[in-house]
Amino acid sequence: MQASELPRAVAAAMSIASSLGLTADDAVVLNDSNKLTLRLLPCDVLARVAPVAQQVAEFEVELAQRLAESGCPVAALEPRVEPRAHERDGFVVTLWTYYEPVAPQEVSPADYADALERLHAGMRELDVPTPHFTDRVEQAQRLLANRDRTPALADSDRELLGDTLRRLRRVIGERGGAQQLLHGEPHPGNVLTTENGLLFIDLETCCRGPVEFDLAHAPDEVGEHYPGVDPTLLRECRILVPAMITTWRWDRDDQLPDGRRLGTEWLSRIRAALHHNPLDTHG
Repeated sequence: MQASELPRAVAAAMSIASSLGLTADDAVVLNDSNKLTLRLLPCDVLARVAPVAQQVAEFEVELAQRLAESGCPVAALEPRVEPRAHERDGFVVTLWTYYEPVAPQEVSPADYADALERLHAGMRELDVPTPHFTDRVEQAQRLLANRDRTPALADSDRELLGDTLRRLRRVIGERGGAQQLLHGEPHPGNVLTTENGLLFIDLETCCRGPVEFDLAHAPDEVGEHYPGVDPTLLRECRILVPAMITTWRWDRDDQLPDGRRLGTEWLSRIRAALHHNPLDTHG
């Protein structure tokens, strides 16, 4: 979030919480990227804040409710208030249960895979309108084509990313196979380690596609514990996904902390992956 907007965003979250009967005298910033995540005190509520123009909050709230009701491992909404998105001063705010972090420990790949499998099982039971994963690939392709939005990206890097996205989007799309509702970005940053086990957060990126697309966001070892994986498809997705997220890091408006350094690092990884595992994508 833009630094100039931060005070207003915090004030909007605290004001909304107070208007709902929650005592919010202080706010601790937990994360600040495309969304601002706050811990409101002393009511101990987690607030997620985004500019109105960037939000799909109502969708995320409804989906989180339905998944939680079916026993999926997702973070719960704040139970003391009505589950909905709240709008104030140009921001949309959603209120969630705050989970006290458990003692730092490494999440086992088996536990990660089990939680993701249970999430996918619950998602298969839902019929909600969501984009296809290829729509997200297309968004990255459009960003690459817009040099005004990605002015710092070198021509050779632009060509590498564009070619990788184009070829893998086609090949994976033509492969067919089972398609279902996915989390969209179930990377470790969107997994909470709690006393209730692993819980997934940030459902706004949901899309439809093969489960391998989700597994490509998780640590490599997780795929070894997930049943029924297509290893070729997973290998392709593990190159497609980094190409997408690397493209977003070169957006001039990207707000991920240290995003440009990560984008440079990921470009090197993509080149290495293609060098060691060239893909037979037939043009």
